[in-house]
Amino acid sequence: MEHQTILGMIGLGSKEDLYWISILLFVGTYAMIILEKFFHRVPAALLGGMLAVFLGVVTPESAWESIDHNTMFLLIGMMVIVSVLIESGFFSILSSVALKITKGDPFKIILTFTMLTAVLSAFLDNVTTVLFMIPILISITSKLKLKPIPYVIATVLASNIGGTATLIGDPPNIIIGSLGGFTFMDFIVNIAPIVVVTHIIGTIVFIAMMKFRGDLEPKITDQKEIMRIVEEQRVEYDVILMRKGLIVFGITILLFFLHHILHLEAGTIALFMASILMIWSRENPEKIFERVEWTTLMFFLGLFVVIGGLEHSGVFEDAAHLVAGVITDPISGILILGSLSAVISGIVDNIPFTMAMSYVLIDLGKTATFDVEPLWWALALGACLGGNLTIIGASANVVAAGLSEREGYPIKFFEFVKQGTPVTVVTVIVALGLLWLKYTIF
Repeated sequence: MEHQTILGMIGLGSKEDLYWISILLFVGTYAMIILEKFFHRVPAALLGGMLAVFLGVVTPESAWESIDHNTMFLLIGMMVIVSVLIESGFFSILSSVALKITKGDPFKIILTFTMLTAVLSAFLDNVTTVLFMIPILISITSKLKLKPIPYVIATVLASNIGGTATLIGDPPNIIIGSLGGFTFMDFIVNIAPIVVVTHIIGTIVFIAMMKFRGDLEPKITDQKEIMRIVEEQRVEYDVILMRKGLIVFGITILLFFLHHILHLEAGTIALFMASILMIWSRENPEKIFERVEWTTLMFFLGLFVVIGGLEHSGVFEDAAHLVAGVITDPISGILILGSLSAVISGIVDNIPFTMAMSYVLIDLGKTATFDVEPLWWALALGACLGGNLTIIGASANVVAAGLSEREGYPIKFFEFVKQGTPVTVVTVIVALGLLWLKYTIF
């Protein structure tokens, strides 16, 4: 016997009805997230997700499957490891060192952090990098009386650009590597050189924007005062706890590199290593879990279910086939698929769209008279770089927003869009232009 839903009871249970109601739910949830003056984004996302289950757009089982458990496990695991490192005083030391190196110069701070973040995001993953960098950045900027939010946003944009370069840097690349059959070296050869150029141009754009807005003006100009802040940084730390935390963190990163050989998801590795650290460190679990960004995790939970509604009712499949339908050759396909992937990934989470589009490209590869490989790279560039468009476009954005809010610096939806859009537009044009040139000339 088929399970009767609330929508079914009122005569709206057909496949077509569910299709349009899933779109309506997504638009409603998105509107609530945008109208943050009236609604906090976390209960807005949870309400949207639970409405999808309550009305029967998705079954509880489908809702559970819609949640990207790898992302959730990765976040919880890395948040626990980072929490222990914060407790040990590790980040206070890094913050002190960064202050000494940059001598409190805002330009040097932004350059150091965006460069370091982009490199780390390529070889870890951008969520882990953001969890690591943002607390240090907020600590430095607030001490120097600078506005932390523009620095946080610039660092997140750099993490998404850097994460585009490799197979393990961003979740869409892991999907593309797995379904398209591409190796780590394929990404290094085809994507990394494009990303290096894109990152340099992207950095110039957001530094120019910050300069124009006056965000790079030092608030403390007296060098003696800056040196006093640097010298005054009293750092209390626990050497034994720090050593344990860093050993576990190091092994976790090593396992991330080997996760394809071990056939383990990054999330499984992170949560496993976090469990080991909690037992080894003998820290109070309640104290550690207090620092875990539960609001961010709840936001993801709700959003995954809302997007799961779109996925289960076939919206992504239709969007993917629509894109494939207008592609007649790989050269125009790069620009069409890349641009549309960037726009869609900026509005919805890029993981389910990449998944749907990947299956379409597999089918297209069987019937097309042309080589579809360039389309895979266009999808990777569009899906990863498009995540910089909005605060919910990529996992790293949501995590950074949660960390920033916890420190007392909430990032508004439109504030992120205002700073993220110019960078996204320029980087997507540059990256797709370079990919197009590569296949046109070579």
